[in-house]
Amino acid sequence: MRQDARAERQAEIEETAFRLLLEKGYGPTSMLAVARAARASNETLYRWYGDKTGLFRAMVERNAADVRKALEEALHADADPLAALDSAAPILLGMLTGERSVALNRAAAADSTGELGAALAAGGRGAIKPLIEAALGRAMAEGRLAAPSPAEAADWFFGLLIGDRQIRRAIRVAPPPDEAETRAQAAAAMAAFRRLCAPERDHEVQR
Repeated sequence: MRQDARAERQAEIEETAFRLLLEKGYGPTSMLAVARAARASNETLYRWYGDKTGLFRAMVERNAADVRKALEEALHADADPLAALDSAAPILLGMLTGERSVALNRAAAADSTGELGAALAAGGRGAIKPLIEAALGRAMAEGRLAAPSPAEAADWFFGLLIGDRQIRRAIRVAPPPDEAETRAQAAAAMAAFRRLCAPERDHEVQR
């Protein structure tokens, strides 16, 4: 199968798996059930994904693809690292509070094995945080941010950007934000992050 045809078929399979996840939950969504619903062979699913955890990790990675692509393109082009984060922040926030991420997090909370939670951690934040750290490391090296380390700065960035928004969405006490609200929240988080990590000379100017 050609690479583009395989990628299209995988997208169809993963969309089917997501639909079954919403209908049945994580436990009953077996590889065989996905294969039957997607009109694919069980052998194909195991060859492509390894097991159910691999399938759901691929779904998580696809869900995070827009953020990863935005950061990778910005870093590859040697763009301004803070400008890259300004661009990526609303995409990241929109992805994490969107219906697909919320559904995956609800399913992970209901999965007693912890498999889906581990897949979410690895394919989501685990894949994106190193890119955030790379951008922050460059900004720190340029003297534009101050923090104990890029890793700790990345934790602060995530904390300010996400806060409890994802949890509130998962427990159904917050509606999905619209695009304007997401952009405003991301801009406010980036402004707070810049103040938190401002170099000492900037703090002196503000006094």
